[in-house]
Amino acid sequence: MDPAEDLPQNKVFGKKRLPSAHLFAKIEQQDQAPCQHGREEAFSSMKLLEERIRKDGIIEQGDVLKVDSFLNHQMDVELYREMGREWARLFAGEKITKILTIEASGIGIACVAALEFGVPVIFAKKSKTKNIAGEVYSTVVTSFTHGNVNTVIVSKKFLGPEDRVLIIDDFLANGAAMLGLIDIVHQAGAEVVGCGIAIEKAFQPGGARLREMGMRVESLARVSKLGDGVIEFID
Repeated sequence: MDPAEDLPQNKVFGKKRLPSAHLFAKIEQQDQAPCQHGREEAFSSMKLLEERIRKDGIIEQGDVLKVDSFLNHQMDVELYREMGREWARLFAGEKITKILTIEASGIGIACVAALEFGVPVIFAKKSKTKNIAGEVYSTVVTSFTHGNVNTVIVSKKFLGPEDRVLIIDDFLANGAAMLGLIDIVHQAGAEVVGCGIAIEKAFQPGGARLREMGMRVESLARVSKLGDGVIEFID
């Protein structure tokens, strides 16, 4: 017998699909158990990401955490979905109208999260191309990972004073990308509702800097230490 026979149908393509990873058995078990909402759901979602980081994350020199096998190169869309659900729970009632991210690693996460909010995604481009016509908002972002400086842009057609914006990205370290995106939202006269971060390097200053500004930051995994093959998290 085909082991996929008892698996649920994919609603989009009508094909049977295998689970992306054994970790998602925990989610299925939770769905079958009596729901206790709130803090227990948040705890489960964050622990799911932390366990995946411990399992597949690779520590490299210079406080670099590689998660390209599931987060920002090869993408585990089931994991993205659980992350999106958690941000939707955290920002419930905030009347978000747009999700904003920056190319390229944040795009996939933002798009899947946007399905939970039912809103469009805008991604700030690092260069002006022929398919962007008219006026743009722009800001300068320094990438400490890649060691370069980019002028990022968003068309003025897609962001305005009526918008309530959630900014989403895969990593928060020094906070340069977040500050740049916040600047773009403010240029548009829109409101930043908060920042949704997959992995925050809490031992670097970005998160503290944003929170000191009064910005709401919801990070699903907060790394407190990297080194000697060990990854430690803030509970």
